Amino acid sequence: MGHSIALPTSRTQCIGAYVAEAAGTPKGGVVVIQEIFGVTAHIREVADRFASAGYTAIAPCFFDHLESGVELAYDQAGMTRGKALVSELGLERAVEDVASAAEAIASAGRIGAVGYCWGGTVAMLAALRLGLPAVSYYGARNVAFLDETPKAPLMFHFGAEDASIPPEAIAKHRERLPQAEVFVYPGAGHAFNRDVDASHYHEGGARLAWQRTLAFFEQHLAGGA
Repeated sequence: MGHSIALPTSRTQCIGAYVAEAAGTPKGGVVVIQEIFGVTAHIREVADRFASAGYTAIAPCFFDHLESGVELAYDQAGMTRGKALVSELGLERAVEDVASAAEAIASAGRIGAVGYCWGGTVAMLAALRLGLPAVSYYGARNVAFLDETPKAPLMFHFGAEDASIPPEAIAKHRERLPQAEVFVYPGAGHAFNRDVDASHYHEGGARLAWQRTLAFFEQHLAGGA
């Protein structure tokens, strides 16, 4: 469904991005922010799903700053390599890339962001610093930034069984960002939306989170709120 484009960055280097166009007039645009594994087939499929729901979606290839075409496996080796890459990349550069991606699809209307795992924290920062309405899925790095004031609406999705995000961390989201929507899914762990990974996918949680995410974007992008 989608195609690749070159995305300018603030550092005189282009990175790649996967774009999935909405059919007809888009309701808005969504920047889809990857996990630590790169813009994998799964992330491209997530972008396609947003396009099918009426939004032009763009998934920046953040790792192109460091190495082109990174798509890691969902195993221990992939996790180790992915953690090293996001550590080297840094969150600041990722937020700059989200701003560039949002600009690239600005013709779609209002732009929001959605991110998963590492991308969940980048999505939160997009709301805090860029003013993009954002949905953050299981961002384990969020807590360090909860004292910043959001410039746009936020929604958070967490798995109740996620060992990397304990209940006290989730409670801090509710305490410090009372204006945000925070949802916890019983029986779901980390990466519960990753439907290509049977060891993590939680169908009930993923389906409900998807419905809530679409309702969020319907309100804040399509509705122009």
